[in-house]
Amino acid sequence: MTLSSSNAEGVISLDENKVKEKKKSDFSRLKHQKVLLIWTAILTVYGIIFYYLPLGGWIMAFQNYRPKDGLLHSKFVGLEKFKLLFSDVSFLRVIRNTLAMGIINLIVTFVMAIVFAILLNEVSHRGGKKVVQTISYLPHFLSWIIVTGILHDALSGNGIINQLMLNFHLISQPINFFAHEKFFWPIVAFANVWKETGWNAIIYLAAITSIDPSLYEAAAIDGAGRWAKIKHVTLPSLKPTIMILLLMNVGNVLNAGFEIQYLLGNGLVQNVSQTIDIYVLKWGISQGDYSLGTAAGIFKSVVSIILIVFFNQMAKRHGEERLF
Repeated sequence: MTLSSSNAEGVISLDENKVKEKKKSDFSRLKHQKVLLIWTAILTVYGIIFYYLPLGGWIMAFQNYRPKDGLLHSKFVGLEKFKLLFSDVSFLRVIRNTLAMGIINLIVTFVMAIVFAILLNEVSHRGGKKVVQTISYLPHFLSWIIVTGILHDALSGNGIINQLMLNFHLISQPINFFAHEKFFWPIVAFANVWKETGWNAIIYLAAITSIDPSLYEAAAIDGAGRWAKIKHVTLPSLKPTIMILLLMNVGNVLNAGFEIQYLLGNGLVQNVSQTIDIYVLKWGISQGDYSLGTAAGIFKSVVSIILIVFFNQMAKRHGEERLF
């Protein structure tokens, strides 16, 4: 009995020592990472102040908000602003425009980034590859003011596009591209592709470089050519990355843009150029109806969350990569 009691006491003391050593190791680890913890705390406070506290302003959507009354004293009207919003024909048209341009931008820019990354990876000349990469990244760093200015010059009556089409006898007289509604969505899609394809391809290029070279060697031994390697090695290896980025971008469908539509739009094409962001600017700022503008912003945010959750669950059901 004495021996067993001493053994038990020894086991307890060993456990206590292990706990103490673990606490010391945890404390020392935290001590060595204090700079990281400080920056984490700073970024957490930043996120709370600039991302979560402003959500308190959503209460304006349920009030007849007046700046002189403030959030606490403005009259509460419930869902009245949302009813007014969805009874507005122009807002329904704005939803159509935003969804259409968002879906077009998502499909075109997403596919083009993957295609560009794969094609760039197939370039064997290292110097030429770097030159192409650099050139493709540059448009991302241009502001939309510059991009729309380039588009205006290129698509104007005396621009290079009209001149080329005239020289090749494709048209008999210059086309005013910004006066026809049918051209507006393709112009927006082209601008997004030109500006963002190189930048969006970076993550796919990084994913391609992480593919095991032995897979390509095995495919070559089996007689696979370049296309077969892309089809059976590159694309399957990129599938997890593609799924994650697709799920993230689906939530941005209603973020079809503001700058390019606002800068390129005019009275002739306003039926197809107005987006939710422009609607919020028009009513929330220009017209001073902050409640209606807030309601429109809430609608966009809620729809984005629903889209992400829905498609994430679809990916989970089919056994694909998902966000959560």
